[in-house]
Amino acid sequence: MAFLDAHPGLGYPAAAGLGLLVGSFLNVVILRLPRRLEWEWKRDAREILDEPELYDPPPPGIVVEGSHCPHCKRALHWYENIPVFSWAIQGGKCRGCKAPVSIQYPLVELLTGLLFLACVWRFGFGWKGFGAILLTSYLVALSGIDFRTRLLPDQLTLPLLWLGLVASVENLYVGQKAAMLGAMAGYLSLWSVYWLFKQLTGKEGMGHGDFKLLAALGAWTGLAGVLPTVLISSLVGAVIGSIWLMAKGKDKATPIPFGPYLAIAGWISFFWGGQLVGAYMRFSGLA
Repeated sequence: MAFLDAHPGLGYPAAAGLGLLVGSFLNVVILRLPRRLEWEWKRDAREILDEPELYDPPPPGIVVEGSHCPHCKRALHWYENIPVFSWAIQGGKCRGCKAPVSIQYPLVELLTGLLFLACVWRFGFGWKGFGAILLTSYLVALSGIDFRTRLLPDQLTLPLLWLGLVASVENLYVGQKAAMLGAMAGYLSLWSVYWLFKQLTGKEGMGHGDFKLLAALGAWTGLAGVLPTVLISSLVGAVIGSIWLMAKGKDKATPIPFGPYLAIAGWISFFWGGQLVGAYMRFSGLA
């Protein structure tokens, strides 16, 4: 790690290349994990309700099964799985059936590569940089899943919460007290809004996964990072959400996923939360 810190000309391309590879894996997680969870929920429900067994083969796993074309089901060769480049060379189409391949694949890979580069630029190539890369990977996966399915799986939010708390044991980013208070404040702040909205309207304004994601972000950023995360996510959500609704011709009552906006805001707070709070304090005359 010290060698890479001393030779960023080697370390930065390595981090970006790793990001492309991890981004390829995150595409698999985004697409396959919700299907696996849905299959497991249906299986468990049949067992609880004592319903007869059905022939319902499980969807592809996340690690074991190889990649294949979602249209013709043809297994892909290794040279068709090179992040970004394979998609570009093939013109965004399957080599076999010529069906279009979603632009999500190269976008997630490129985004992850750029974010990994930002992680090592900000935190270096040691444990702090590794932790930032880990957090970033979870946030990319959660954002993609929530955007597609409006689901923030416990299988991702809860490990992310615990990883933040574990990092605080070594005071990697924040201390243990700050991490615990951040996790509590993150969960309770959104839960309170959810509960109040439900009491007033009888409707659920957000999913429980949003509480857990903000709790996880609070564990990573500490108590001081929760408020900037909430404010930035509200601002980003209002702007991007309004543009998305207008582009889709939807009305304001259309539910939109909040997880991606929380992830964006939490990532910004994790990187520059202290500076943002300090700037606000100086601007408001409280410092």
